[in-house]
Amino acid sequence: MEQSVFISIGLPVSLFIIMIGMGLGLSVKDFVKEAKHPRAAIVGSVGQLLILPALGFFVAWALNLSPYIAIGLVILAACPGGATSNVITYMARGNVALSIVVTAVASIATIITMPLLVNQALAWQLGRSANVSMPVIDTITMLVVIVLLPTGIGMVIRARNPVLAVRAERPLNTFGAVVLLVLILLISYGLRDRLLDLLIQAGPACLLLNTLGIAAGFLVARAAGVAKSCQLAIAVELGVKNSTIGILVATTILGSQEMAIPSMVYGLTMYLFGAGIIAFGRRWAD
Repeated sequence: MEQSVFISIGLPVSLFIIMIGMGLGLSVKDFVKEAKHPRAAIVGSVGQLLILPALGFFVAWALNLSPYIAIGLVILAACPGGATSNVITYMARGNVALSIVVTAVASIATIITMPLLVNQALAWQLGRSANVSMPVIDTITMLVVIVLLPTGIGMVIRARNPVLAVRAERPLNTFGAVVLLVLILLISYGLRDRLLDLLIQAGPACLLLNTLGIAAGFLVARAAGVAKSCQLAIAVELGVKNSTIGILVATTILGSQEMAIPSMVYGLTMYLFGAGIIAFGRRWAD
């Protein structure tokens, strides 16, 4: 009962708070700066919204994943980046403003793209005869309330009280990491009888998606001829996802803890890849 209440009520509330924290790091100046030279932002956004979901479908097909894990992987691939990607970009000496803008653009666009992509995955894996689908209007409404609205609130707070925004941003980011850890523990407990088998399926898929996402980010950014700092930012955006949103969609909207397994695994492995990008970026920038 406690687990159900936390996931159905606590998770949306927690994500709302987390997204306020992301908004605290955003300002109109960030968008204006990137709008003057939009190539990198366009490349990063296309990577987030098209290339990574395509890779999600490819990995699910290539590894012949079970239906629920495959759908969960597509859910994960359809998620935007999060505040963690902005922090990793900063530590790797990438273009932080670009990272923030791409995260924001993807967070807004995901409200439309995620229901479409996930319904395609549901039809592909479960068949239309199963009559299982993601309610598009309800999903859009939930994502607007939980993603777009709190991000806007955070931006307003930063505009009106920059000092408060700076003080609150780090605690809220820490809160986000704690929420993700609690979710991982709760879902692990709920699926404890089948957890090992699910992890064996999802683990390699998540590692492969992470690797391909980072590689694709570097490749498309380099092909676009953007600066090294922008290449780093785009690679991080494609390699570090807001897996808490993936868990929310799987458990709250689709009511499946199995579909949340890829987001859960990714929520842990992305930090290992993030550490690798930081080490690489610091040497590469010198």
